[in-house]
Amino acid sequence: FIPEKTKINYAGRVFDENELVNLVDSSLDFWLTSGRYADQFEKKLAEYLGVSNALLVNSGSSANLLAVTALTSKQLGDKKLNKGDEVITVAAGFPTTVAPIYQNNLIPVFVDVEIGNYNAIPSQVNDSISEKTKAIFLPHTLGNPFNVDEIIEISEDNNLWLIEDNCDALGSQFNGKFTGSFGHISTCSFYPAHHITMGEGGAVITDDDNLANIVRSFRDWGRDCYCNPGRNNSCGQRFSQQFGDLPFGFDHKYVYSHIGYNLKVTDMQAAIGLAQLDKLDTFTEARKKHFQMLYDGLKPYQEHIILPSALPKSDPSWFCFLITIAQNPKPSFTRNQLTGFLEKNKIETRNLFAGNLVKQPAFIDEPKRIINDLPNTDYIMNNTFFMGVYPGLTEDQINYMIEKMEVFFNKIK
Repeated sequence: FIPEKTKINYAGRVFDENELVNLVDSSLDFWLTSGRYADQFEKKLAEYLGVSNALLVNSGSSANLLAVTALTSKQLGDKKLNKGDEVITVAAGFPTTVAPIYQNNLIPVFVDVEIGNYNAIPSQVNDSISEKTKAIFLPHTLGNPFNVDEIIEISEDNNLWLIEDNCDALGSQFNGKFTGSFGHISTCSFYPAHHITMGEGGAVITDDDNLANIVRSFRDWGRDCYCNPGRNNSCGQRFSQQFGDLPFGFDHKYVYSHIGYNLKVTDMQAAIGLAQLDKLDTFTEARKKHFQMLYDGLKPYQEHIILPSALPKSDPSWFCFLITIAQNPKPSFTRNQLTGFLEKNKIETRNLFAGNLVKQPAFIDEPKRIINDLPNTDYIMNNTFFMGVYPGLTEDQINYMIEKMEVFFNKIK
């Protein structure tokens, strides 16, 4: 690391020879779709999170799509989501939490978030419920768990589906239990910036075997058969069942119970992910250490900035270090001035994703319901950014980040 010359990324891949050995081993099979490594990864991830099903897909965005789409299945009877039903979510986040709501002809209901915590305000979630509301779909924003106790209570009291977007929070815990294990369905992402990576990749998590079968069907072309690629007649009834208006005994491998996709992962991706999963606990500890170093180092400047906060029962595996320009007194600098200074000094920054999704071009004219005008989301859109805490950073780099923040704040006094 050369100060002022070496770029400090906000995220990146951290790997060693184990990922490469797995990748080469899987390539030598030349089994190019899901295979033995995918099976191992799904089993190991489910065991890690303490759930019965982890279904690998080709991205976290696909995982979000499948999580929502699964709830539209006719197999759920009266509990299924229908066109025009409402799903409660937040606008301060990433677009692929909201996109599947629109892609399934549902209506998002946007609630505001707390500044500092950056998660949905539970009272607004409760107050936003209407007779059309059928589900809650919330992210654990950038690794920081939302108020699981209150959101689960709202979900149960109102008989609503709960989906956790856990794409930025793998390894985070609430009350001693991993996020991603609370909702009816949750999602993970294994993009290079996330807690572990397989390049592109994601997973749908559920403790409900029926939902798992529905997700698997939508993932695998919509087929009714659950045989893994290259396997036949797992159910023992391949040619002895009746489906729809098909002739009796029609080959079960070619029966389709959903209008689905092909969102499977390759075994080479899964091979990398399996080696990464072995490192997850170490990665999590590094993220927590780097976060605490930044928090302690930036404490003296709380007159200028709002530092991130977590709920008492939360133990976040932080995706990043979020900073918001303080509201009072009126700041003497803007977010762009601070991030511009940091970028000039080779410290990479990012805004909290889309800022306010309802103001993004793709979402402006789409149907929606907005609760209380989202003032905090608007403030975040203009005044919040983050820096990295990922395991590839060193203590020297973290200290350099703190030193440069000190230089900036000393200049504005």
